Amino acid sequence: MSRVYNFSAGPACLPEWVLKKASEEMLDAHGSGMSVMEMSHRSKAFEDILHTCKDRLRRLMSIPEDYEILFIQGGGSMQFIMTAINLLKHSADIINTGQWTKKAIAQQKKLGKVNVIASSQDDNFTYIPKITKEDLTPDSDYLYICENNTIYGTKYKELPVHDGKLLVADLSSCILSEPTDVSKYDLIFAGAQKNMGSAGVTVVIIKKALLQENDQIPDMLNYKTYADNDSMYNTPPTYTIYIVGLVLEWIEEQIGGLEEMEKITHKRAKMLYDYIDSSKLYSNPVNKEDRSYTNIPFVTGDPELDKKFVKEATEAGLVNLKGHRSVGGMRASLYNAMPIEGVEALIKFMRKFEEENIGEN
Repeated sequence: MSRVYNFSAGPACLPEWVLKKASEEMLDAHGSGMSVMEMSHRSKAFEDILHTCKDRLRRLMSIPEDYEILFIQGGGSMQFIMTAINLLKHSADIINTGQWTKKAIAQQKKLGKVNVIASSQDDNFTYIPKITKEDLTPDSDYLYICENNTIYGTKYKELPVHDGKLLVADLSSCILSEPTDVSKYDLIFAGAQKNMGSAGVTVVIIKKALLQENDQIPDMLNYKTYADNDSMYNTPPTYTIYIVGLVLEWIEEQIGGLEEMEKITHKRAKMLYDYIDSSKLYSNPVNKEDRSYTNIPFVTGDPELDKKFVKEATEAGLVNLKGHRSVGGMRASLYNAMPIEGVEALIKFMRKFEEENIGEN
């Protein structure tokens, strides 16, 4: 069976270079005579994998030394509550831009007051709300955002004002797709399964000053526990960390770094948006200035035709294009591992489908 082009929002496609290298090392990783899945997390072999991964991430993202890099299980969903457990004292300001901030709001409300200071729900989350410093709550501890919204296809192109507040950001679906000025954030988290690896580990980048001794926080929910134990307080997801390390190696050595990755990211998105905008059949509902580079929803305007599109695309080897139920239509996730050839194949199919079905819409 030949490989398909996988447009899934996550778990997502991985670079073939990474898959091939992992395959080569499956039975004997780093001369250990065993797979990474079999290694003790206390072994020097795995510690080398872990530290190489952390060093590459710090180098690629230019992470300042006063930030700690943590590897945590539980996905982004764990971070919805973990951020609040560690940082929420008075209240939290959250900008609601879709499904993932809605879930964060629900979780954080269980621990304290949450102020939804702006929302794009009035237009089905098709834009990024703009705020001013006057919108911030005087006693709030932090501002929480989801920087790229996988379901609705929006992205912050500029960070919101957060004068005097910590900035907590979910970067799960855009991390490593472009350079990031980490110093503008106080806490970043990203589930690996979209843009930096496989499911099972979440990367947290946090200012060391925020790590705290607090007997009221369970050990496994305290960021300081992970920092003090080099992310190995318990058995970490060893193989997933290894895959993240390979993805970082691919970006650094095969792509040439995040500046080069950004060029590819923008090229892929422009190709697809240009075709959608010129089409008589397809449309993208998102405010143009807020469009995501990595998650692109589109519709034909006819739910039955959308179903036909997804079915025929799948048969053509273009899989996981069905849109989220709250948006409908289709969605193409163009993460780092999606080759330009995959976007070209999608556009070619879209053009053919349009020619064959334009009269039905």
